[in-house]
Amino acid sequence: MQEEVELEEKKRFQMPHTYVIIFGIVIVAWLLTFIVPAGKFSTEEVEYETGDGGTETQEVLQQDSFRYMHPLEQDVLHAKLEELSQDEKTLSDLQVDKNDLTQVLDENQKLSLEQLANIGLSEDNLYELYGNSIYDTSENLNKTAQVWGTEDHYGFGVFNYLFEGLVTGDRFSSAIGIVAMLLVVGGAFGIIMSTGAIDAGIYAFLRNAKGMQHLAVPLIFVAFSFMGATFGASEEVIAFAIIIVPFTIALGYDSITAVTITIAAAEIGNAASWMSPFSIAIAQGIAGLPALSGAGFRIVMWIVITTLACGYTVRYARKIKANPTKSVTYKSDGYFRKNLENQKEVDHEFTIGHKLILLELLVGLIWIVYGVMAQGFTIPEMASQFFVIGLGAGVIAIVLQVNGMKINDVATAFQDGVADLAPTAAVVGMAQGILLVLGGSDAGSYSALNTILHSVGELLSGVPSMIAAWFMYIFQSLFNLIVTSNSGQAALTMPIMAPLADLAGVTRQVAVLCFQLGAGFVDAFTPVSASLIGVLGIARMDWSQWAKFQVKMQAFLFVIGSAFVIGAVLIGYH
Repeated sequence: MQEEVELEEKKRFQMPHTYVIIFGIVIVAWLLTFIVPAGKFSTEEVEYETGDGGTETQEVLQQDSFRYMHPLEQDVLHAKLEELSQDEKTLSDLQVDKNDLTQVLDENQKLSLEQLANIGLSEDNLYELYGNSIYDTSENLNKTAQVWGTEDHYGFGVFNYLFEGLVTGDRFSSAIGIVAMLLVVGGAFGIIMSTGAIDAGIYAFLRNAKGMQHLAVPLIFVAFSFMGATFGASEEVIAFAIIIVPFTIALGYDSITAVTITIAAAEIGNAASWMSPFSIAIAQGIAGLPALSGAGFRIVMWIVITTLACGYTVRYARKIKANPTKSVTYKSDGYFRKNLENQKEVDHEFTIGHKLILLELLVGLIWIVYGVMAQGFTIPEMASQFFVIGLGAGVIAIVLQVNGMKINDVATAFQDGVADLAPTAAVVGMAQGILLVLGGSDAGSYSALNTILHSVGELLSGVPSMIAAWFMYIFQSLFNLIVTSNSGQAALTMPIMAPLADLAGVTRQVAVLCFQLGAGFVDAFTPVSASLIGVLGIARMDWSQWAKFQVKMQAFLFVIGSAFVIGAVLIGYH
């Protein structure tokens, strides 16, 4: 049967590899920057209420501050800065040294924004003081990456998107933090799998839960949807996937089912959330709404969407269980099936060592969830927790001679696990490269992405309320294909969408609803999502395989989301 499936796959159209797809998107994004001029916004800090009654701040763009990148009017700029050099009060307010400004003016006939920024005089300062008077507004400039180059030599080049993407962010965010965490998770995952504890635990469950296995898929789906709705579970799901992927395949389903009931369910829960601190609280704060207001409508929405999406998943899972070869991941799932078959060939006794390793893993997962919810743990802490979990499993295996493991076997298993997730870590860097090619997601820096954001806002002004709300939802969904950070997307889009909702006769609560539905659902699809890519790595699944399944599910979710957006407009949801 395996050979027949492989022969049939060769006859079918082969989806391009994830790397090929992302490279194609990078080139398209680069070509787009030749057409779309660069623009930027001024930014400000806003304070919003959190769900626990506290306050936090978020940098957001100022709605009416958009401007294109223009050439500088050198004569006008020189004259204005000469006047400024004599205005000691303004210089003091700007914290700009008079001697530094005078030196720059004396040494440079042709000034640049970078030179002025180096002495503390930012473009935002200049625009606030002089508006467009210092620019030649007859010409809009493009900000386009070089073919090749680095920030230090020739400027950022499109063919350096992988390296630059990998080194973006910091230890708390993508790509650096996520990539490092994925490698640590991979190593820990390798140790745990090598002990055979998960396989033994699966067989123990199958022996003792006869007739109840069919409840596993819906129960796990609802649990992860609840986690997404309550505390925005995302990166944390990677740890659970270590257990759930082989468990789901052992039940006769496929890895697509496993990914759907974990990370996809969590993102669906996040999309319908009434209390997520990373999306709802921030978006409502920026829109000027009370923290976590409108919860009643959203709770009903979560119940309905979770029920429908769970039913969709169960229907698919049953179809695969009836005929596993219908799965697009039938071949790649062979890795897990082979492990399970190897266990069948030996006495898969559920030993005390297996039990202790699984208990240690369970305690570790509870520790992670508690740390995120109660202690505010982020990527560095979770990576350390994963390492401790893997190390603990290795120590138990050595002491109790689980699977005959010795210290070198533990080290080799860690190495193999890191190697397994290294290709996935590369995808995270590639995906960040797309954003860099478009100029980045910083509202305060010139980029084609900011111009696109501004243009969409202009197009939606004056549109009938029902259509405006629906197009807000479509825009938020498309925007999330590139910017997957919920807080980042809220900071970029809500300062425009909230007042735009006022003009269109749509409540700001509806504008927030469009944001959360678009940002949540698409997070379960986009290859830019580091959490999704991490879970796919655990499942040994290529993104293109996942996309073939998810396209239909995304269409299903979009119809449901559209119905809730239209319903919210009709009832005047506020």
